[in-house]
Amino acid sequence: MMKMVCFGAAAPYLRKPERERLEAQNTPFDAKSAYFVSEPSEMYLKGKLVKREGGKATVETLTGKSITVKEDEIFPMNPPKFDKIEDMAMMTHLNEPTVLYNLKERYAAWMIYTYSGLFCVTVNPYKWLPVYDSMVVAGYRGKKRIEAPPHIFSISDNAYQFMLQGNTLSIINT
Repeated sequence: MMKMVCFGAAAPYLRKPERERLEAQNTPFDAKSAYFVSEPSEMYLKGKLVKREGGKATVETLTGKSITVKEDEIFPMNPPKFDKIEDMAMMTHLNEPTVLYNLKERYAAWMIYTYSGLFCVTVNPYKWLPVYDSMVVAGYRGKKRIEAPPHIFSISDNAYQFMLQGNTLSIINT
């Protein structure tokens, strides 16, 4: 893991703390029964798969509500170690609820930048965050995209470095 001190006050807005990462790795998780279930008023809820039968699935949500839906309306969850993941393309299960959950969790922690493969995804915080000062710019300077947390500065610095090298095709893959 990269040392985050070079980003100053912006560090907690860019990457989840090491302590949180370690806790997530040690959180019990049952991949066979952990699912998101479609729910009209909430979109998706986390739950435990209780039964599959006749093309239907019954999931007990974390609030204790039992929901039965068509089997194609349940989606496997990712283990907790993937919570707030920086590049969603790295998730074991990549589906609508896992993507929305990751974006929601990162947004709740004010980590507004996320990668999805080649793309940098930003969720507008509607408030000023300390992630745009000269210290943050310097923290991204000269680093490859995989060497630092997601940020528009990473994308722009990589494009700039490729341009200096005359490698314009690499800009597209930044």
